[in-house]
Amino acid sequence: MAESTRKRGERLQIMLDPEELDAVDDFCFKKRMPSRAAAVRELFKRTAAVGAKSSAYGVTGKTPVERK
Repeated sequence: MAESTRKRGERLQIMLDPEELDAVDDFCFKKRMPSRAAAVRELFKRTAAVGAKSSAYGVTGKTPVERK
């Protein structure tokens, strides 16, 4: 299904720390994505494609303990 014809019925709200938000914004800019939401969707797709474990889902590469 083409991206332009896909219907998005659910809204997902997430909280990011400043370092994570900077990483998303950097990815968005470098890949010339149209929005943060598009960048996050792309990151989800890429993470799912490699079959990563949930512990690897950090945007900045730090574990939850290191983020504090």
